Amino acid sequence: MYRSHTCGQLRIEDKGTQTKLAGWVQKSRDLGGMTFIDLRDRYGLTQLAFNMEVNKELCAKARGLGREFVVQIEGEVVERESKNKKIPTGEIEINVSAITILNAAKTPPFTIENKTDGGEDIRMKYRYLDLRRNPLQDKIRLRHQVGIQTRSYLNDIGFYEIETPYLIKSTPEGARDFVVPSRMNENEFYALPQSPQTFKQLLMISGFDKYFQIVKCFRDEDLRADRQPEFTQIDCEMSFVDREDVLNTFEGLTKHLFSKIRNVELPIFPRMDYDDAIENYGIDKPDVRFEMTIKNLNDVAQNKGFQVFDSSEFVGGICATGSANYTRKQLDALTEWVKRPQIGAKGLVYVKCNEDGTFKSSVDKFFDQDALKTWAESMNAKPGDLLLVLSGNKDAALKQLGELRLEMGNRLELRDSNVFKPLWVVNFPLVEKVEETGHWHAMHHPFTSPNPEDEHLMETDPGAVRANAYDLVINGVEVGGGSIRIHDKNLQQKMFDLLGFTPEEANDQFGFLMNAFEYGAPPHGGVAFGFDRLCALMGGTDSIRDYIAFPKNNSGRDVMIDAPSLLAAEQLDELKISMLKG
Repeated sequence: MYRSHTCGQLRIEDKGTQTKLAGWVQKSRDLGGMTFIDLRDRYGLTQLAFNMEVNKELCAKARGLGREFVVQIEGEVVERESKNKKIPTGEIEINVSAITILNAAKTPPFTIENKTDGGEDIRMKYRYLDLRRNPLQDKIRLRHQVGIQTRSYLNDIGFYEIETPYLIKSTPEGARDFVVPSRMNENEFYALPQSPQTFKQLLMISGFDKYFQIVKCFRDEDLRADRQPEFTQIDCEMSFVDREDVLNTFEGLTKHLFSKIRNVELPIFPRMDYDDAIENYGIDKPDVRFEMTIKNLNDVAQNKGFQVFDSSEFVGGICATGSANYTRKQLDALTEWVKRPQIGAKGLVYVKCNEDGTFKSSVDKFFDQDALKTWAESMNAKPGDLLLVLSGNKDAALKQLGELRLEMGNRLELRDSNVFKPLWVVNFPLVEKVEETGHWHAMHHPFTSPNPEDEHLMETDPGAVRANAYDLVINGVEVGGGSIRIHDKNLQQKMFDLLGFTPEEANDQFGFLMNAFEYGAPPHGGVAFGFDRLCALMGGTDSIRDYIAFPKNNSGRDVMIDAPSLLAAEQLDELKISMLKG
C-alpha cells in the first residue's frame, strides 16, 4: 500500500495517527535544525517535518529532494506549532520516520504552483506538468462534475445515452470537415462529424424518443479562445415535442447544473426575439447583465446639417452611465478602438452630459444644446452620463455598437462573472442570403423547420421566414442551440430546393434521411450544448482551453505531441496519397 491517506485528508482530529502518504514534492524549506517539505497530490497539500537532531540521515535525504520528486513517506500526524489557516490540512504536519523516492524528477521548466511563471506556449508543450497545478485541476474537476450531473439529470427524466459514429459521410453544410482517407476504399474518404445531427434524427425515427450523448465533434475552422478543432457537445433530441417542450426541458437541465455545481438558483429564462436582440444589443447573443441598450437616433440626429449622419442609413448610440468624466485621452483611445479592423467604424461621436445640465460633444459645431438635450432624453440619459454614437449601414452600425457596448461593459466592470443571466433567443431567420452568390444559406442547418405560420412564404419571400429555432444565451455566451426539425419529406425537399440543392445532390447527400422519412418520422426537435463553453462559463472564465485536458493552440496544433505531423511514405502508399510524399 503506497498510501493510507491522501495529502488533503488529514485533520487535527487525526493527531497521533500513523500514516503513509505519496505524492509530489511541491517545495522544501531548510531551517537549519528542521527541514519542511510540502507534499502534494490532487487532493491537497500536507506539510512534512524532518528533525536533524532526531534523524540526521533522514533529514539529509529530505534535503536532497528536488521539486516534483515522487516520494512515499511514513510518519505520525502531529499538531503544527505554526498553523496555516489557508489550507484544510494547515493544523497538522507529519513527523516523518521513513521516506522512499519513487521517482526522481528534472527541474520543471516553470513553477507548478497556483500562480506560475510559465508562459502559455511552454505550458502547452508541457501540458502534463501544467495539469498538476490546482487551478487546472479545479477546472477539470468542474468539467467532470458537469458531465456527471448532466447524465444523472437526463437519465432521471427518461433519456438514453446512445453513441453515434465518428466516421461518417462528408456534407456541404456548416464549417469545413476533417476528412479521413479509407485504405480499403481507394480514393474515398470519411468525414469526422461536425455534429451527430442526422443520426439523432434517425434515432427519433427508430423510436428512441429521448436521446442524449456527450460527444466529440470536429470542425476545421479558424480558432479562438472559445473554439477548438475538436470540441464536446451535450447533444440531445426528443420526439413528439414542440418548441416550448424542448425549452422547458433544457432550461430544467441548466438550472440543475448551476444549482448542483455553482450553488446558484437561476430564474425563469425569458424569451427574446432575434430581431429585438439585434435592434437593442447589436448581437444575437446579448449579455443582459447590464442595460446600456442601443437607441435609434435617426429621428433626432439626422437632417440637421451634419453630413456624416445625414448620409447614413442608421444613427444609433449607447448611454454609459456615470462616464461623463471620461478624459479626452480616454475618448481618443475609445475612438481608435472602434476604428480597429475588427470593429470597422469610421469614427465615434460622444456627448458628455455634465452635472450642471449642459452638454459637451465632439459635434458641438453642428448640434446646439437643445439638440443634444433631445438626444439625451431619447437615450434616457442623466447628468453624469456619456453618450457614444455611431452611424453608417444599419447592419454594420448595430454590430459595431454591440461590440462597443460589451467593451464599455468591461471597462465599467458591469460584467460580473459570478452573476448569471440566461435567456432563450428565438425566431431566427430560417435562411440568409450570401451576397457574393445571391444564394440562400441555412441560418442553422437544412433540417430546421420554419415557423408553421411562415411556411407559405418559403417560395415567395424566403428572407421573411422565421425558423422554429432557439439559442440558449448566458452572459453573452451562446451556450447551446437547436430547433424543431423538419419531419415531412415534402417540406424537407422544399427546403433543399430553397438552398439550391439539385435533386441529385440532395439524394446523394441526404437520401438516407429522406428515405427514412417515408417510414413514419415523428415530430421531433432538440438542442446541443457546447460542453466546453458551458464549463468555462460556470468556471467564470472566457477561454475553454483550461477545461480541456489536452487542447490545441491557435494554429490547431498539439505542441506537446507535435501534431499534426507528416506520415511515413509507406502509410501514404497504402492510402494511395503518394503525391504528398516529401
